[in-house]
Amino acid sequence: MQDEKEYEQKRTTLFTLLFLAQAGYIDLCFGDESGFSLMPTVPYGWIKKGKQACLLAQRSARVNVFGLLSTTNQLTAYQKQESLTADFIIECLEDFCPTISQMTVIVLDNAPLHTSTTFRAKQAEWESKGLYLFFLPKYSPHLNRIEQLWKQIKHHWLKAADYLSLTHLKQALERIITGFGTSFTLDFKQLDLSLFPILNFD
Repeated sequence: MQDEKEYEQKRTTLFTLLFLAQAGYIDLCFGDESGFSLMPTVPYGWIKKGKQACLLAQRSARVNVFGLLSTTNQLTAYQKQESLTADFIIECLEDFCPTISQMTVIVLDNAPLHTSTTFRAKQAEWESKGLYLFFLPKYSPHLNRIEQLWKQIKHHWLKAADYLSLTHLKQALERIITGFGTSFTLDFKQLDLSLFPILNFD
């Protein structure tokens, strides 16, 4: 169940972070993991009234991605075919840390990968290098910008031909990731205005 007091406090803090990033005082990134399999994502379908449809549960090869999406629409992504672990996310942040040029905050959810003892033990070291973590309130994926990116990739940018093989899928994801911000773009202003109505983007 959502803790309303915690939710409002953290939503307010996130609004402040967005404002500071907009003003150039900090860099802000939204981090999250997503999996892409050879089973295409079908957001909805049609069936005659009174009829039932059965979908077989299947497992297929997949590509797992950990991404960091900045407020300036810069995407840093790390791919792995195996299941993601806390150690892998640590390696990603260790790789990302030397690239920061000022105080940087990464927004994360409360997934076990982000709350493990091993992961939390790295916070003090990262903070000494200017990299801070901000954890969203529980059950609040709508506050994480990068969730919209995963949805767009799965529902719109990946095409039928990209599911022909794992190689095709990897190549398509690489094309989207490297082309994000130029060939592939998203406008987060409307999303932010619905969540933080007093945020000014002019």
